[in-house]
Amino acid sequence: MTPSDLLAKDVPLIDLRAPTEFARGAFPSAVNLPLLNDEERAEVGTLHKRRGPDAAIRRGHELVAGAVRDARIKGWTDFVTQHPEAWIYCWRGGLRSTIAQSWLRDSGCTVPRVEGGYKRLRQVCLDTFEALARHDESVATKRWLVLAGRTGVGKTAVIQTLPEAIDLEALARHRGSAFGGHGEGQPTPIAFENALAIDYLKHRGPRLIVEDESRTIGRLALPQSWHACMQQAAIVLLQAPIAERIAHIRAEYVDEPLAQGTSEAALLSRHQAALDRIEKRLGHKRHVEVGQALKAGFSDGDHEDWIERLLTWYYDPMYDYQLKTKQRRVEFRGGRPQVTAYFQDSAAVKSA
Repeated sequence: MTPSDLLAKDVPLIDLRAPTEFARGAFPSAVNLPLLNDEERAEVGTLHKRRGPDAAIRRGHELVAGAVRDARIKGWTDFVTQHPEAWIYCWRGGLRSTIAQSWLRDSGCTVPRVEGGYKRLRQVCLDTFEALARHDESVATKRWLVLAGRTGVGKTAVIQTLPEAIDLEALARHRGSAFGGHGEGQPTPIAFENALAIDYLKHRGPRLIVEDESRTIGRLALPQSWHACMQQAAIVLLQAPIAERIAHIRAEYVDEPLAQGTSEAALLSRHQAALDRIEKRLGHKRHVEVGQALKAGFSDGDHEDWIERLLTWYYDPMYDYQLKTKQRRVEFRGGRPQVTAYFQDSAAVKSA
């Protein structure tokens, strides 16, 4: 199986790298079951620099011996028992994965190893974005469509109903606006890029639909080649009345987090911090007024006031300004039923 197939088919992967290596970025189907933990890897690495590879290997075997070795082998074999199709890899597909593969074989468990390791799999992801930049026909044959619309019209809800869509905000774990952060935080930039490339490798069909985003989603940046494709794509514009948008924002930014266990104090603090970050653009006077309405909303339950001010004073002017530069690319506009029907009808026409 090729590295590209391993990623596109979500083959279960055992990542043998140390936890700090894994934390910098891995793959959605990978689990971290390291051969060496962080402290052991640091000690072995230092010894390798000072006394060479043989001394480092000997020390590694000393550190991972007896009960420690047995526990790590058990972790691998338990995972393989649950996922018989699993593969293993380390940083470059070298010593660590060779040792683990040998120990597993001695335990009666045969597991294939990714030649080239993490670096090879990561290169597949980078090559995917590079091919987009080159307009390489191997990956760049799809017709891209961007679903746009003012804040609160429900773009993400539509994206989630479309089988041809890739949900960028779900991958980034961020709603893409100043108030769009999730409590659990975002993935690392490398993990985000890997997941995005893999979703593209898995994508089937002649067209790709994504939500309109700036280059950054929270603190994560879309790859330049990906964002360039979005900037050239046709736009479908989703529209909704202000009352519907306010209700949608309230549900998504207030009611849902509270229902999921976020305290009112924590949510107020999060929204106030987001409001403070846009003070310069909003203006001091309006920043104060929205802040007062925000606090009042958490006191009396009337969240519609601060949401409407935020939409009409901040989000709408900014969005309308950006849309002026994209008007020539708009090929359809309408409410959710019309936009949904348009996607369905145009898909039927394309496949006919």
